[in-house]
Amino acid sequence: MQDLFSIKGKVALVTGGSRGIGEMIAAGFLAHGAKVYISSRKADACNATAKRLMAQFGGECISIPANLAELASISAFAEDLKSREPQLDILVNNAGVSWGASLDDFPETGWDKVMDTNVKGVFFLTQKLLPLLRKSGNAEDPARVINIGSVDGLKQPAFDTFSYGPSKAAVHHLTRVLAAHLTKEHIICNAIAPGPFPTWMLSTGVGGGGDTDIDWSAVAKANPRGRVGTMEDIAGLAIFLSSRAGAFTVGEVITCDGGSTYAR
Repeated sequence: MQDLFSIKGKVALVTGGSRGIGEMIAAGFLAHGAKVYISSRKADACNATAKRLMAQFGGECISIPANLAELASISAFAEDLKSREPQLDILVNNAGVSWGASLDDFPETGWDKVMDTNVKGVFFLTQKLLPLLRKSGNAEDPARVINIGSVDGLKQPAFDTFSYGPSKAAVHHLTRVLAAHLTKEHIICNAIAPGPFPTWMLSTGVGGGGDTDIDWSAVAKANPRGRVGTMEDIAGLAIFLSSRAGAFTVGEVITCDGGSTYAR
């Protein structure tokens, strides 16, 4: 029972790990003894984050930049990871994008980019990494897949991001479909649906221009908990799902939103 929440020694991959929620989860994993790989499209940002997280939290954080919205890049990324690790214990599919435009003007580009990254990328990266996940998982300690959805996939989004909410609803259901297929192979899948966190993406929606060092009090005031989320909130939930404590939790979509979805 003393090791109920331990992930020490596990190997984890967090996509979209150079900033925002992905960075928060990667930091939490490092602080609790996991070896962490992070990926994002921008190599400089990904490399800088890996270096910064190791300096702050210790452990080993390795950057592998990649565009995980394209199948060729996904395949190359998976082969790279296979050359580095014999198995993968935790996969966090966090890489995601959004697109804002009015209903009348919403472009096909905005639809396809969001669906390719948020849905297609999640499915095919998981598919390509199944050999590593299968080598990790066993009856006592299954491998874990954690898909990062959104409260916008559960309720009406606050912004005119017409492809984002549907893409996250698809991620939630994809999680259940994968769980139905993979649980008996000792790979368990769950999703987290975050609410308001101080991220680049939310900052662009509330007028911060992507700057996370802004006054979040207006967003906080609208939340039942009276604040935005923190690293401890999202990393704590991801650690639970990755540890022995979460080994019997399967196919769930768990909100991490301070009550914004259901507690009003």
